[in-house]
Amino acid sequence: MKWMIASDIHGSAAWCGKMLAALEREQADKLLLLGDLLYHGPRNDLPEGYAPKEVIKMLNGVKQKIFCVRGNCEAEVDQMVLEFPVLADYCLLEAAGHLVFATHGHHYNLQSPPLLGAGDVLLHGHTHVPAKVQQEGWWYLNPGSVSLPKEGSAHSYMVLEGGTFTWKDLEGTAYDSMTV
Repeated sequence: MKWMIASDIHGSAAWCGKMLAALEREQADKLLLLGDLLYHGPRNDLPEGYAPKEVIKMLNGVKQKIFCVRGNCEAEVDQMVLEFPVLADYCLLEAAGHLVFATHGHHYNLQSPPLLGAGDVLLHGHTHVPAKVQQEGWWYLNPGSVSLPKEGSAHSYMVLEGGTFTWKDLEGTAYDSMTV
């Protein structure tokens, strides 16, 4: 199964459209969203093309492909307009025999990790910065941000296929990869 993993859309219809174009180009079976879908939050500037109602329509249009975890900007009202579950704190995936603990990053992160075994992966967004860090035998990975990248990073996502995570910018250019 091929997964596309993205985070931190923050209500940008412009960047959400580019993310969905990448989803189609990748021909991914599923889209894992790591939270902060509709709102920009008080610490962020408005992203380009800020239009949460448009993002709702776009995401509901591919709801059959979406798995999602709750970000720090999600609220119960978001679940009223989105037609796929958005309020789980985490979800679990398997990659090449290893656990992938997917979450937003505001509760579980490098400073407060879940219990992980050797080769397992903590996957989260929240920081808006792509990351690949080995920590006590397990890995921390971050796809970066779709709409509000920080620290000079690209508007990005990642693909998980056959135990390999690949980071890409929204145009589809790969710039890093890692196999678990």
